[in-house]
Amino acid sequence: MTPTYYSNFNVKKALNAVLYIVSRLKRKDFHKIFKVLYFADRNHISEYGRPISGDTYIAMDDGPVPSKLYDIFKAVRGDSYFKDNGNFSKVIQIIDWDLINPLQEPNLKALSKTDVKHLDHSLELYGDLSWDEVREKSHDYAWRHTVKNNPISLDSLVRESGDEDGYLDYLKEQAQLIQLCR
Repeated sequence: MTPTYYSNFNVKKALNAVLYIVSRLKRKDFHKIFKVLYFADRNHISEYGRPISGDTYIAMDDGPVPSKLYDIFKAVRGDSYFKDNGNFSKVIQIIDWDLINPLQEPNLKALSKTDVKHLDHSLELYGDLSWDEVREKSHDYAWRHTVKNNPISLDSLVRESGDEDGYLDYLKEQAQLIQLCR
């Protein structure tokens, strides 16, 4: 069975990407962090054939949300179905329900140069946008072509970037190989 979305979540890279984003944002709320990471992941897939975080994005009302990171944030906040047990609360703190306070600096060794390049580009384009503006931008082709509260497919992410079907076939083969090697 060919995977239809990435599910190769890398918690170390994802958290360091969050720490990197947070270190450069003025307002460090869930929404802005999720959208900056979404655009960086989407564009990194288009250029390099892999996402930065490996998280699965869910098409929620206010735009794409990385499901595993959202679960981690909620666990630190104390309202998740699983307990943090101090694993993530030593990295971030949640203030006023949805603001991230970093407790560590990002470990840049956990991120590739291309990861940082796309995070910087995403921060440059979307970091200073208002909540409404970044929400509107995230309601893109990939989000619109996904049933609400379902995973955004690799197909939609690739098509959003304007990539060809041949590239999509290649990415699906690579994702399938990754699953077979697990």
